[in-house]
Amino acid sequence: MNVPDMDWIQISDGIAAVLLVLGALMSTVAGIGLFRFPDQLSRMHAGTKPQVLGLLLMLMALAFAWRAWVWVPVLVLAWVLQMLTAPVSAHLVGRAGYRTKHLKPEFHFVDELADVVARQDDAGKPAATAHDQRTVPKDDPTDQQGRD
Repeated sequence: MNVPDMDWIQISDGIAAVLLVLGALMSTVAGIGLFRFPDQLSRMHAGTKPQVLGLLLMLMALAFAWRAWVWVPVLVLAWVLQMLTAPVSAHLVGRAGYRTKHLKPEFHFVDELADVVARQDDAGKPAATAHDQRTVPKDDPTDQQGRD
C-alpha cells in the first residue's frame, strides 16, 4: 500500500494506536513506581505525574479513534477533572503521611512543614506552648564542593 493511498481513517487509527500504547506505558510506569519507590512522597509523585500524562495520551487516542467532535469536550472535561483532583489528593495523602510519621526523614534535606506542625496541636489549632523550631537544611552527602 502506498502512502498516498492511505486515507484519513487509517491515519487516525494509527495515531490512536500509538497514543494508546504510550498512554498504557505511562500508566504502567506509574504503577511500577508505586511498588518500587522507597518512601511515600516519591510514591505519590509516581502515582500522579505519569498517570495524568498517561490519561491525557489515552484521551487523545479516543479522540482520534472516535473521529467525532462531539466527544472532545467530554474528553477535555475528564482530563481537567483529573488535573484538578490528582494534585489535591496527593497533597492530602502527603500531609497525612507526614502528620502520622510515615515518612523516612533520611530522604529529606529540608523539612519545611516542621515549622507549621510545631506551632499547632493535634486538632490543627495554634498550640499554646509551641515554639518556633526553624529547620536548617541538612548537608548533602553527595556534594563534593568545599571538600578537598
